[in-house]
Amino acid sequence: MDRTRLTHLATKEKKVKTPAAEDTSLMGQVVSNTENPPSIEDVVEGPVISIDKGAVFIDLHPFGTGIIYGREFMNARDIIKKINPGDTVAGKVVGIGGKEGYIEISLKEARQALIWSEAEEAINGKRIYELPITDANKGGLIINWQGISGFLPASQLKPEHYPRVSDGDKERILEELKKLVGTKLSVTIIGANPKEGKLIFSEKSPETKNKENIIQKYALGDELSGEVTGLVDFGVFVKLEEGLEGLVHISEIDWGLVENPKTMFKIGEKVKVKIIEIKDDKISLSIKALKENPWKGAEKKYKKDDVVEGVIIKFNKHGALASLEEGVAGLVHVSEFGGEDKLREKLEMGKSYSFKITLFDPKEQKMALSYIEKK
Repeated sequence: MDRTRLTHLATKEKKVKTPAAEDTSLMGQVVSNTENPPSIEDVVEGPVISIDKGAVFIDLHPFGTGIIYGREFMNARDIIKKINPGDTVAGKVVGIGGKEGYIEISLKEARQALIWSEAEEAINGKRIYELPITDANKGGLIINWQGISGFLPASQLKPEHYPRVSDGDKERILEELKKLVGTKLSVTIIGANPKEGKLIFSEKSPETKNKENIIQKYALGDELSGEVTGLVDFGVFVKLEEGLEGLVHISEIDWGLVENPKTMFKIGEKVKVKIIEIKDDKISLSIKALKENPWKGAEKKYKKDDVVEGVIIKFNKHGALASLEEGVAGLVHVSEFGGEDKLREKLEMGKSYSFKITLFDPKEQKMALSYIEKK
């Protein structure tokens, strides 16, 4: 038990009457030097007189003897085990004039008061704690601090721990959050409500500047270096600086077909990106925009009705995608075959076939192909 802090807390909570004017008489001095007796909710302290099987007696001179017994004794067993006669302890007054006139006190409630006081100090001092995640729900994570269960909202997670779910599906978000259970995070307390017993945590740096102010430093077309912080099915998250990251959508990773971003990058990898959109507080990035657009070269090589060779690189509901060269591909429509099954009978993944270009729009990066069956 931190005696110094509890004494400070007791002084803070104790109600002491101050005379309106100094009385220099003998009686006035006696009255002014006499403390008010403790009231319910006051924090008091004194030396332990004795410890019995079911009670602890504390000297609260000059007001009498304090006692911890019954439910309060049971609630504070873990604390009482560490106490010896003569030790000075602090407790919160919970009853007066009860059992044989003793002042009934609670160690547990005094400890709770100390904990909430420490929480307020932690908020003001922006103190950082390394704490384990004990559970998760759809809104965030549960953290236990000093025996109090606190909440870390998902919005207060750092980018590298934020659940990357494209469609906002709550079940998928929960699955991602559960992956953090059992791990430790560096967090700060940003909210404390003793009456409701609530603590709110944040993993974000208390020194991080307002995101809107950070974004104002950047402009459309800026070419930057960033660090990969997240890999998901729909793209790559890149940190530009502390407190700001952007998304490279899968369609902006490369001019060629990208099936799985997770196989192309690693967390912590440095990448070059270009800002292609700034909307509200979100930044969209591109990696392929820093590379030469292959469709510009294709405009000089191909035209409608040309017969070309293409490799099948993907099937979708519309048909098959055939690549003429890196980054330049055209669609062979399923309607040409009368069904998806027949299309797959004629065209195999990874094999090369002859096609006729039926539509060519390099500015829109669109190409339609017609299969030329070998005779």
